[in-house]
Amino acid sequence: MTQQVITTQDGHVQILRLNRPDKKNALTGDMYLGLADGLNTAGENPNTRVVLITGTAGCFTAGNDIGDLLNQPAGDHPDGDNRPFSQFIRAIDGISKPVIAAVDGLAIGVGTTMLLHCDLVYASDNVRFHLPFTDLGLVPEAASSALLPQLAGYAKASEMLLLSEPFDSQTALSIGLINRIFPAASLEQETRVIAHKLAAKPPQSVQSTKALVKKNRGDIASVITDELRVFTAQQKSLEAKEALSAFLERRPPDFSKF
Repeated sequence: MTQQVITTQDGHVQILRLNRPDKKNALTGDMYLGLADGLNTAGENPNTRVVLITGTAGCFTAGNDIGDLLNQPAGDHPDGDNRPFSQFIRAIDGISKPVIAAVDGLAIGVGTTMLLHCDLVYASDNVRFHLPFTDLGLVPEAASSALLPQLAGYAKASEMLLLSEPFDSQTALSIGLINRIFPAASLEQETRVIAHKLAAKPPQSVQSTKALVKKNRGDIASVITDELRVFTAQQKSLEAKEALSAFLERRPPDFSKF
């Protein structure tokens, strides 16, 4: 597994740590594969009862590494379903064991949408959540087009996904995206305590309860497939190329010709 995703075992808790702090933990294809491998391994390991996903001090993840995204031509993946991102989302959606996230600093793009697949989410008091898909000429992913309206309601979800404006931990708490807010200095310690508390409960009872709760969310796998198809098509568009290039070139995008 890539050293940009570090896996450690703490009793019955497996920790997956995003470890690319020099790039604000921006996710590459290799990192997505590392996360998918960690989740799949945790699902098969009888010693693992809970998975904890976190980042480094001051940063969860800045989302996709745009340069890496541009170097993965959408045309190589007609429906997007074999991309590293897809393998990660399928893994986090499919794991039977509870997944907890400890979120500090930046949580951009998939750094926010992956939280919709976690069973418990704890954030520091200085997190900047952001869903910048329309700003980048793209569309929502990770089933967020279905899960976010279920969570926040249609109007609030539309505001977040269409206007792409950042929001803070208090807003995330108010819509139910996160469970609690902790000071940044104690976030991981507090989250580990909760993870071990959950891991000490009867594992089959915990996993069966998770399965029952998830069953009422609808056919999320189909939503993931639909989003991947539209995301892949949109990535090929001229407006996405302009938005992504403008991001890398640190200039305002020009959509006037579209």
